Amino acid sequence: MQRFISFLFIMTAMLFAYQTQAGGFIIVMPDKHANPNGNGSNPSLFPLETRSTKVDAGINGQTATTTIEQVFYNPGNRQLEGYFLFPVPKDVVISKFTMNINGKEHEAELLDATKAREIYEAIVRRSKDPALLEYYGKGMFRVRIFPILPKSEQRIKLTYTETLPKDNGTIEYTFPLNTKKYSAKPIKQISFKVTVEGQDKLKTVYCPTHEVEIIRKGDKNATVGFEAANVQSDRDFKLYYNMDNSKVGMSMLSYKNANEDGYFFMNLSPGFGNKADIVKKDIVFVMDKSGSMSGEKMEQAQKALKFCVNNLNKGDRFEIVPFSTEASSLFGEVKEFNDANKKKATEFIDDLRAIGGTNIEEALELALAAQTKNSDRPFFIIFMTDGKPTIGETQEDKLLTRVKELNKENVRVFTFGIGTELNTHLLDKLTEMTQAHRTYVLPDEDIEVKVSDFYTKASSPILTDLKVEFDKTVRVYDIYDKKMPDLFKGSTISLMGRYKGSGKAKVTLTGKVNGKTETFTYTVDLPKQKAELEFIPNLWASRAVGYLLDQIRLHGENKELVEEVTRLAKKHGIITPYTSFLILEDEAIAARDNRVEERNQILRPRALNAPTIADDIDFDEEVVVQRGAGESRKKEKSGKNSVRASKENQAMNKADNISATRQGINRMAYKDKAGTERNLAEDIVNVQGRAMYQNNNEWVDATLSINEDKKLKTKRVEFNSKEYFKLMEEDKEVVEFLALGRNVRFVWNNNIYEIYEK
Repeated sequence: MQRFISFLFIMTAMLFAYQTQAGGFIIVMPDKHANPNGNGSNPSLFPLETRSTKVDAGINGQTATTTIEQVFYNPGNRQLEGYFLFPVPKDVVISKFTMNINGKEHEAELLDATKAREIYEAIVRRSKDPALLEYYGKGMFRVRIFPILPKSEQRIKLTYTETLPKDNGTIEYTFPLNTKKYSAKPIKQISFKVTVEGQDKLKTVYCPTHEVEIIRKGDKNATVGFEAANVQSDRDFKLYYNMDNSKVGMSMLSYKNANEDGYFFMNLSPGFGNKADIVKKDIVFVMDKSGSMSGEKMEQAQKALKFCVNNLNKGDRFEIVPFSTEASSLFGEVKEFNDANKKKATEFIDDLRAIGGTNIEEALELALAAQTKNSDRPFFIIFMTDGKPTIGETQEDKLLTRVKELNKENVRVFTFGIGTELNTHLLDKLTEMTQAHRTYVLPDEDIEVKVSDFYTKASSPILTDLKVEFDKTVRVYDIYDKKMPDLFKGSTISLMGRYKGSGKAKVTLTGKVNGKTETFTYTVDLPKQKAELEFIPNLWASRAVGYLLDQIRLHGENKELVEEVTRLAKKHGIITPYTSFLILEDEAIAARDNRVEERNQILRPRALNAPTIADDIDFDEEVVVQRGAGESRKKEKSGKNSVRASKENQAMNKADNISATRQGINRMAYKDKAGTERNLAEDIVNVQGRAMYQNNNEWVDATLSINEDKKLKTKRVEFNSKEYFKLMEEDKEVVEFLALGRNVRFVWNNNIYEIYEK
């Protein structure tokens, strides 16, 4: 048991393994082919394998045309008959649909939501499998396929055109990827390309459900790309964008159920931007050239530095400060970027040699001294180091105090930690204090790539010193980021928070352009109830937990922070290195005190059923690092585990898509007794803004573990009974819970519903 607890103690933040699968699926009906291998004993649906999926979508304004090419495989030895089902995204209007199966045109039935629901219910009754209830309330395309030959592929190509829904000025494109339950194996390959063309200028373009690449080709065009292999999915693909000709676009999404305050997801973007909009900046590049940087590290750092200089904008001013035992500078002040100064900088960089100690104090003093008093320009410092201070002031707190004293003009210090033998607390506090961003380059990563990728995004500021305010129609709170970063050309900023009240509200954004304050106003409608976008509470919780973990790690723990992290982790299914043991311990105590039934525990059963794994991980050291306390302060502030903790906490705190919340998933993998690859993050899903955990073949609502209310009455409903289908008809919002399985316990309308199978 101790070994299980130790492992759970260092689990890294994640909600669930959100990855990708196919769009449509082929199901062989159980009454015709109960088992493809011929024994007839399995009444469950038999889905074919999905070998590949290629999606190509073109969007013009609010009209999207999507072409899907899928390859399915029948692994059995029998000829089969089945149906290809393709769920229609909710609230869209389909105007055209064509289908090609193995090179031949086929007609498909377009079923409305009512007819589709009847089919879903009929399949559930016959197969005793509630999986298809996931799409309850949506329409579908259906095509009969026969024959499906044994050991053969079925190639399906379909094209459809739809009118996309628009809400609060934001347009949503959805593609059904939530088909994990309907494929016999993980999909081997998926590729996804969406081109967006706006009638007006494109501003915000973002995907909160998957980690995508977004390429801006102009002020009205963008391309979104995504690829994955050997993966599964329990989440649809969603892309959001808006079009307007204002300088800064704003998109607002929201989530609110009837029983608690709402959540919002705000996205701000200047779009592709014009050259005239780019603010002239002052920037100092500070580079460590101590002896530990010698060899390949130094060569990569020099290339990265030259890339940054070569990509300065016209009108920018810059300075270079290399440091080792002492710090020096190229110009002695920030100088205008021109051909002559670029040539001097290139020659200066080429002459740098790695030798000596690490005088961080003098380097930062020299960089901050380049500030021009009362300047209208934003001032950035790019600070690269691979070590800890060894010369001059070496104490972290005193160094930070000195920087604060010298930073008179709100300078942003962007840090790049190279390797693992450095003081992460010093670098992280520098970025926290100056509202910047931290990056770590691990030994097997390329310094040049990391620095150039960052600088490409942050080289062209549009708006600095941002502030967002809501009027008194609604009250907003618990907003993350706590301090807003600057807004750069082609980039986006996302804010997530909670709100009380509802209705139309005015949002005011202010920021500085060349020293002058500009104001932008937007009108948003925050609903009294809207529970479709379930990813919003999950992303908000990830940000909150990431922020709180960093506060604990960098500034020390207290009871209030620990309790809040633990509560959020339980409610939203976020398993963190810091909270795992606390949750396990809390559950054990609560069970002994009869405060929580043993069957309502959410993590202890998972720990008891998991084997010993990952013997190469130093659990104790990771615990010390994440908790921000321990016998050895050195262990806490440097080394691979300290770098890992910093990277993972920041990824959570900045998460704007579900993939970013899946930190450290590789450390949760194991093989069960049958030798099957498993992961301790499996079977945690979010429904209606809270987590559901599968333990001992039963899905348990996190609410039951967080705050068990003895006054709540339990309503037991037998799976697949008349009462079961009546419950779906009376309250369609419970269908998401029912779709999880045959044994589910959840809190709804002040009752505990227990779905059970005889």
